[in-house]
Amino acid sequence: MLESVAGWVPGEPVGNDQLPAAWGVDDTWVRSRTGIGSRHRAGPGLATGDVAFEAAGRLLGRSPAPGPVDALVLATATPDHLCPGTAPALAARLGLGTVPALDIAAVCSGFVYGLAVCHGLVASGLYERVLLVGADVYSAWLDPADRSAGVVFGDGAGAALVAAGRTGAPGELLAFDLGSDGTGYDLITVPGGGARARSTDRPAAAGDEFFRMQGPSVYQHAVQRMTGSCRELLTRVGWDAAEVDHFVPHQANARILRAVAERVGIGPQRCVTHLERVGNTGAASIPLALADAEGRGRFRAGDRVLITAFGGGLTWGSAALRWPGTPQTISMEGTQNGAVR
Repeated sequence: MLESVAGWVPGEPVGNDQLPAAWGVDDTWVRSRTGIGSRHRAGPGLATGDVAFEAAGRLLGRSPAPGPVDALVLATATPDHLCPGTAPALAARLGLGTVPALDIAAVCSGFVYGLAVCHGLVASGLYERVLLVGADVYSAWLDPADRSAGVVFGDGAGAALVAAGRTGAPGELLAFDLGSDGTGYDLITVPGGGARARSTDRPAAAGDEFFRMQGPSVYQHAVQRMTGSCRELLTRVGWDAAEVDHFVPHQANARILRAVAERVGIGPQRCVTHLERVGNTGAASIPLALADAEGRGRFRAGDRVLITAFGGGLTWGSAALRWPGTPQTISMEGTQNGAVR
């Protein structure tokens, strides 16, 4: 079951009017195409492990304190290093000792994949409580000349606790639908830096170190895959679309969110969005949206929640759950030194 959630984004908001003049965009242009009004950027020296630590620390430090954490799963597409994984260092920094810790690289689908992995670890009886963190610092990977990605992506982290619980209780994770299609691996990618690039004797092409996304193709795949996944999952759990209390899609851009919701049959009043204020935060987008909505008093114990995501790989996934009845940690947005506004 899902116990609680928390979120954190670094720094002050970067509004559309603060974007580089060379991009030739204004607030109206960005909002009309993406639905985004601002995003947050990690400052110098702040990496994925740091924003993950802030979100996880707020979750674990809440009152009353949760029970002991037996394992940690970190979903990220922007690890601190190619090797080793970022999760073990995060676990040590959080004071979790020698618990098992691993990274999941499912890009923007990472939190949903991670939720399924954590559910499996608990349901199998291996562990009682698993900490899941979704964190990304896309600003470190963006090409300063690429306005298409620059206007969309932001940095942030969200954390959740998955623990054992009773069937039928609030917080129950009911079912998952996961998928991938590796034939589209090049639609969302960082071409350079990995073993594939290093395996050739060709020099790296200019810009290969930066994030690249083929926007129009990604849009089509995202809408198709998330729509299909949601429909499959609704059938599996026996919910009609009209019975979903809250729909929480990956916060990619407003056009994708609207298209998926319309095709699934869920009206805008039941869609949970955090996009306008933080942009696309990758694996952090769903937990940030959940924490923000809970902090605003939108959820009630037992509400039916449908979440869905799409990311590079290509990967996609959806989950159905009942909202937990325990107190939640709200989304916290802070400055670079971690102070909360």
